[in-house]
Amino acid sequence: MDRNAVNNETLGQSATDGDPVKTSGLLENAQALWLEIYGFGHDYFHLVALEARRAGQNLVFMIIAGVMVAVLLIGAWVGLLAAAVMWMIEHGIIASSAILLAVVFNLLLTLILVVAIHRKSRYLQFPATVHSLQSMPSPQRNNKEEF
Repeated sequence: MDRNAVNNETLGQSATDGDPVKTSGLLENAQALWLEIYGFGHDYFHLVALEARRAGQNLVFMIIAGVMVAVLLIGAWVGLLAAAVMWMIEHGIIASSAILLAVVFNLLLTLILVVAIHRKSRYLQFPATVHSLQSMPSPQRNNKEEF
């Protein structure tokens, strides 16, 4: 047991008597707690800022790499179409007809992909979430509308 506590008990004093030393200790503890919370918040936001910068740099890299991949794939697709046209010419199809067939094939594939994109686009609007957030009609309102 603390010696000061024994002395205070023997004198009939308690810790709530308004001792200025104890009150200043409480203020110091509160101030120290505030500084720790502030330091934690500062460190946390500094970490978030560093990770956001890193994420931004990685996003830029991914976009650049994606554009490069797209350019390479376009080149490969054009090469594949050119090879198909050359194959058709070698097998007796007139050059203009072979090129026209390649263009028609390209447009048909584009149409199929556009339809697929259009069908999938409705899921970008979060239909189940929007439906769950809509208000349910109250029974009283339904009864009034029926009459």
